[in-house]
Amino acid sequence: MGNKITTLLFDLDGTLINTNDLIIASFTATLNHYYPDKYSREDILPFIGPSLHDTFYSIDPERVDEMIVRYREHNIQNHDAMVTQYEGVYETIKTLHELGYKIGIVTTKKRDVVLKGLKLSGLDEFFEVIVSLDDVERAKPDPEPVYKALDLLGSSPAEAIMVGDNHHDILAGKNAGTLTAGVAWTVKGRDYLEEFEPDYILDHMGDLITIVGAAVK
Repeated sequence: MGNKITTLLFDLDGTLINTNDLIIASFTATLNHYYPDKYSREDILPFIGPSLHDTFYSIDPERVDEMIVRYREHNIQNHDAMVTQYEGVYETIKTLHELGYKIGIVTTKKRDVVLKGLKLSGLDEFFEVIVSLDDVERAKPDPEPVYKALDLLGSSPAEAIMVGDNHHDILAGKNAGTLTAGVAWTVKGRDYLEEFEPDYILDHMGDLITIVGAAVK
């Protein structure tokens, strides 16, 4: 019925922890500084997922670095007050860890903020590998971060699944040859993710327990 799944790779923001309000607020504060009242929430939603460099470069190539600094200052200052957990994530990750699955994080965030989010949510003890923006030359949807995580975990693409809330996650998994799963709680809406044809759509993170079990048969 298919390869046995031994390895699960997760995006962080919008997948494991709910940082959407924080990200939108950080973009809003940054963009309002340069372009007062020009960007609405709907304008900002497409910026969730790509690296900050790619997003700000598309807005103003001359101010990329200073915009990133301003964004990160706001993001870190407000992080702990605005980040929340999704129902069932902690329990599912804990169960997968206890069952012996290899689990890692593949994110376009910088490592310091990744560690902050994992600690806040109590997930920091479960992940053997974190591949952050600091660790790669090319971010998702390029397969490099997925390949790097698999290499560190000693896994092949055929035994892995990439889980995320954004098309960058789904395409990175497809480009690397893994199975893919989109999360229905993506801020961009389930229909948005379905366009990229992930192998699975998760209505609840606990669905993964069934999926990896089914893949064994």
